[in-house]
Amino acid sequence: MQLGTTVSYAGNVRETIERVRTFEKAGLDVAWVAEAYGYDAVTMMGYLAARTERVQIGSGILPLYSRSPALLAQTAAGLDHLSDGRALLGLGASGPQVVEGWHGAVYDRPLERTREIIEICRRVWRREVLRNEGIYPIPLPSGQGTGLGKPLKIINCPIRPSIPIFVAALGAKNVQLAAEVADGWLPTMFVPEYVDQIWGEALRRGLAARAEELSPLRIAAGGPLAIGEDVTDLRNRLRAELALYIGGMGARKRNFYFNIAAKLGHEGAAARIQDLYLAGLKDEAAAAVPAELLEGMSLIGPRGYVKERLAAYRQAGVTILNVHPIGPDPVGDLERLRSWL
Repeated sequence: MQLGTTVSYAGNVRETIERVRTFEKAGLDVAWVAEAYGYDAVTMMGYLAARTERVQIGSGILPLYSRSPALLAQTAAGLDHLSDGRALLGLGASGPQVVEGWHGAVYDRPLERTREIIEICRRVWRREVLRNEGIYPIPLPSGQGTGLGKPLKIINCPIRPSIPIFVAALGAKNVQLAAEVADGWLPTMFVPEYVDQIWGEALRRGLAARAEELSPLRIAAGGPLAIGEDVTDLRNRLRAELALYIGGMGARKRNFYFNIAAKLGHEGAAARIQDLYLAGLKDEAAAAVPAELLEGMSLIGPRGYVKERLAAYRQAGVTILNVHPIGPDPVGDLERLRSWL
């Protein structure tokens, strides 16, 4: 099992990068750089490549709709070159609020787009000629375009013909697709004891159709980390974030995170969180997040408890344990966790 963390897209970027460098010395294996509607992830990933030596650098995630498939492939190949083979390409559909509200793109056909983008990226890295016969590019209206487009292949020779691709997925069809065609899966609101109940059938179907040439599916999941006898109150730091996702990340009838909370056995609480959040009562929504959910999604507690959670993640098939150290001794906590992996 490897040790990873997610790099925030908010706050001081340079301070964040220095924190990753410190974590690298403590044993960190993977740094995922998120992208929403702040600074772009690619700039930070390139800077990370220059400032680190060993840690793998992944996008966590780049939305499917904000860049063409060829540009996604170029970006990953460029980062892989600059980092001497440390790139991971994390992809995801994001959501209609960001895709349509921020990027001005149409949020449609996420399954088709995911499958085709993965295929195009792998073709680019193998230096195959790219013709874009599928849903990309979106057809131009009649009479537009120059008619001069022609098949091309990437000019450079990527240092790896296949860069690992991770797919962020929550819905059954998306998870099945990730298990079938991706190198790794990036789940959210991951409680190890509920993995089979929520995603087991989708994972089994995807793995049954998985190509033999692909390596075993990697799973990157985890939560906040703090090790100590008196740190359990730190779980409450999750409340605001969970309230945002369960209550406000999507429309009332189209919120993937709400659905996961319901499947975790908290449908009543999720409905209350959503009602409060959409009414503008964010503090009340945060207070309504069940303590059981906070506990299940974190590695916060005494040494013995954290070791038990580590075993649960391993049992659930997690291969990259993503943690966010929030205790008084974040570096020490990482070093301790590293020694237990």
